[in-house]
Amino acid sequence: MRKTALPQRAAAGLPFVEAMRSGNPPGSPKVSPLMVKINRVYTRTGDDGRTVLGDGARLPKFDIRVAATGSVDEANAFIGWAARHAREPVQAILRRVQNDLFDIGADICRPERSGLKIEPLRLQEAQVAWLELVIDEQNAALAPLTSFVLPGGSEGSSLLHIARTIVRRAEREITELAFQEPITPAVIRYMNRLSDLLFVLARAANDAGASDIVWHPGAYRDAAPTPTG
Repeated sequence: MRKTALPQRAAAGLPFVEAMRSGNPPGSPKVSPLMVKINRVYTRTGDDGRTVLGDGARLPKFDIRVAATGSVDEANAFIGWAARHAREPVQAILRRVQNDLFDIGADICRPERSGLKIEPLRLQEAQVAWLELVIDEQNAALAPLTSFVLPGGSEGSSLLHIARTIVRRAEREITELAFQEPITPAVIRYMNRLSDLLFVLARAANDAGASDIVWHPGAYRDAAPTPTG
């Protein structure tokens, strides 16, 4: 049976990246064997411009692995904001995605290493398959696309589009990392599908696509200048 890494300092105050070691979000009311307990927010360990990875290695905060982790966190924050504007079942979908993104953060903050005695938390292909299923289900209820969609519409849709663009950036950073050293293949696939899901959910938030703002190629190319005031 494969084992999952346990937190080494469960009772200590841990910074965000260290909390990601176990693959569990901080601040949960319950503590399971895979979760961490955070008593202190600041640790001063990052004051020299470096941060600690899940395996204890220290990297500069501009390292691509650290940047990718930050982009995943940023996307998660906007998804959480978008979830406030969503109804069920979309809200539940977004909450599950948020948890998966913490799994991804825990995955990429522990580099692939041989000879490990304990298996780190790694994203599974089943999590990618779930995303694909949700995309198909949600897309089936949308009006057919007649052009590219401009980001916007309702507030919820706009937030989902912002999250989508951040996910695309995170995917680019993770892909750059993957060209330098091994990462879990499912991570790139998940981020790729997630941007698709957020696009579909953004359309759903615009009256199932009926209120989408679409691109009209060259619509203002020959328009005469007119006063805006």
